[in-house]
This record gives sequence, C-alpha cells and structure tokens, in this order.
Amino acid sequence: MVLWTAAGVATLGFLVALEIVARGYGFSGPITEQSREVILTPESGPLLYGGLALTMVVLTWRQRLIALGIAAGVDVVFVLVRWALDADMNFGNGALWVVLGCAVLGLTRRTGQERLLLFKGTGLGLLLVAGHKTGDTWLLITSKTRATVLDPYVAAADHALADPSWLAGRFLDATAPVSTGILHVVYGQLPLAAALVGLYQLRRVALERRFPAHHLVRTFLVIGLFGPAIYMIFPVVGPVFAYGADGGAWATANIWPDTLPPVTDPQPIPFDGITPRNCMPSLHTAWAVTLFIHSRDGSRAMRWAGTFWLVGTLTATLGFGYHYGADLLAGVVFALTIETAMRCSAYGWDRAGVRVVALGATVFGALLASYRWLPTEMAARPWLFGPLLLLVTGTVIYAYVRAARAARAARERKSALEAPEQRPVAEAEGSAEPAEAAEPTEAPGKPGATDAKPELV
Repeated sequence: MVLWTAAGVATLGFLVALEIVARGYGFSGPITEQSREVILTPESGPLLYGGLALTMVVLTWRQRLIALGIAAGVDVVFVLVRWALDADMNFGNGALWVVLGCAVLGLTRRTGQERLLLFKGTGLGLLLVAGHKTGDTWLLITSKTRATVLDPYVAAADHALADPSWLAGRFLDATAPVSTGILHVVYGQLPLAAALVGLYQLRRVALERRFPAHHLVRTFLVIGLFGPAIYMIFPVVGPVFAYGADGGAWATANIWPDTLPPVTDPQPIPFDGITPRNCMPSLHTAWAVTLFIHSRDGSRAMRWAGTFWLVGTLTATLGFGYHYGADLLAGVVFALTIETAMRCSAYGWDRAGVRVVALGATVFGALLASYRWLPTEMAARPWLFGPLLLLVTGTVIYAYVRAARAARAARERKSALEAPEQRPVAEAEGSAEPAEAAEPTEAPGKPGATDAKPELV
C-alpha cells in the first residue's frame, strides 16, 4: 500500500509539473485536457473505453455488463445533446464517468483489500488516458522549446546502417497501395494491440482478486510517460520532414526517399514551432518491442501477432519516413532497459537485472553521444561503425534474454518450493496396507461398530 501511495504521489507531482510548464507556454496540460473530457467532447473515444476496459478487469462479469451499459447510456445522452446543440460529435464521456464512479465507489462503499483493488483498477484506467495526454503535452513542449533539430547528424550516422529509411521508403513506394494500407493500420493501431495483450495478461484479476506483479501496461505507460523527455535532449523530426515534402519550406531538401542526403559537416537546422521533435528514440519501436516480449507468454496466435506487429511497426516507422535507422536501435535499447527495470521492481532486483539496466543505460547514452559527436566518422567508415552499432544493440538484447530467462527460472523454482507438497491419490492408495485399511476400530459398547468414515474420492 505504501508503494502504491508513493507511486501515485510521484505520478501526480509529475503531471502537475507538466501542467505548469505547459501553461507557461500558453496551452493546456494533461490534467486540464483530461478534466475537460468529463463534460466536453473527447478527443479519443476508443482511448477512454480502453481505460474503462482496464478498470473493468477488477469487476465481475455482472458488474462489467452494468458498467458498460451505464457508459453507453451516458454517451447516448451526450450525443443527443450535442446533436441538438449542433456541437462537435464524439463519444467516450460515459466511459470516463464510469471510471471515476468506480473510484468513488471504492472510496465510499469498499474497505480493505477490495478498496485497494478497485483503486488500482481505476488508477490503471486513468493512467492510460493520462499517458496519452502527457505524450501530447511533451510533443507540444518539444516543438515550442527546441527551435533547431539535429536531423543532419542522425542522417549522417545512418549512412553507417546503409540508410534504411531511404531503402524502406522506396520499397513502400514500389509496393503501394497494398503495403502502405496494411502498415498504416499496424502503425496506427499499436495501442489497440497492446491493450488486447494487456487485457489477456489481466484476465484473471477479477477471479484472483489481485494484479499480477508485472504486466505489459506497466512498461507501456512508463515508456510513454518518460520516453519523450529524451526528445528534449536530442530533438529530431524525421526524414519525411527534414528531407521530404512534409517539411514544406523548413525541409533542407525534398529528396526523401529518392536521393540520399549528402554527407557533409552536419549542423543543427531551424525548424517550425509545430512539428514534434519525436524521433530519438523511436517510442513506437520501444512499444512494439515491449508488445513482442509480453506476447511470448500467450497462445501461438498471440505470439505470431506480436511478431507481426513488431516487424510491421519497424517497417512502417522507416518506410513512412517517421524515423531513421539509428532511432530504431536506440528505441530497442531503451525498451529493454525499461522493461528490465520494471520487471526487477516487481519481482526484486538481482545481479543480472542490475547488469542489464546498467548496460542498457550505458549503451543508450553511447548511441546518443556517437550520433551527436561522431556522425561524420560513422558515415566515412560504414564497414566499421555499422556492424559496431548492431553489435552493441545485439549485446543488450542477448543480456536481456539471458537475464529474463534466469529470472523466470528462479521464480518457477521458488514457486515450486513454496507450493505445499501433495501426495498423488494413486500413490496414497497404493501405499496403504490392505490389512490396515480393512481393520475396523470398534466403538465402546457397540461391538462391530466402527468410527471409520468412508472417504470421498
């Protein structure tokens, strides 16, 4: 309870600080944006119902049907009122009302463990929405505070990786519209895929009356809440903006994906105050990697879906010109570092976990430093720096896999030791002596009567 309280206070303090910073730049922060959706038209109805779905994992099936019915009823009323007033149409207010209602119910009608469980459910649902609002606020702050971007540095460093964004862009141009249509769905519906995997992991919460120690939603939220802070350190807009038509007058040239950018002495370039500096690291890559990791515990169909979403997301981020290859490597390292830290915080820190976090943080910092200070050297010696970049990223992947497997094996051994030893029924029946089993115990004063009772097998 103390840990959850501390986490709640820290999250609230972070959101308040972000709200103050946003207000200083003349726009609303995550708290204001989420509070407005109690009455005003929501920006994303599916997101709010996703938060409701996470909250409902603590409810019984009967309670879920009631909650969903109330949410739909409230949304119908809001839609009718907006239609009468000729206002903007959208849905989702009902879902937010029910989530807040669950929090009130937990405060007023529940006690002890049941109250804590309901608070965890509502907190998880609200954090999903708050994480999205926080990301939007971060992106606005990056566009307002970072007048120049470092795309020329990353583009030069990307020569060491054979310019994968240019290659993927040409591939999508050659295979459009089939490939682009599929990848737009994959790229845009990554949160939905993550929600499905998260709901699968949390499917037994209502029955067991407790949350699993670690699940996808925890890592997903932490990546979304704190990942954009790196954008402030290393602002990049992506090749489709810096070198493509989407950049308009601010683009250095309209050459993506047909012509490779020249390798010159890179310099920061000025850019508009609207486009988010949201490339380094690639959070879509980080989220897709996390989704892939957590889908490994599901069915075969879920494992294949996790693999498909990972490959599709990586292809889309490059082929649509949203990221450079260097962004993706940083995103992989960032995801594995955060995932390891979240797993260790849930199950306890071990030596292997500490090593992975330290290695991941070191490699991540080294990647950013090399992109910033060695891009020309990397472009001039691709035969050296290309394999080196892949090697250090592969080292983090290998260390993570070994640590995760060792941690899983340790948890399974601990569970086996803590489980009560039970003798198999067949063994118990076979070990009984026939003579002892047939020997009756006579009750006093009643010859032939026995105290033995038949066993129910």
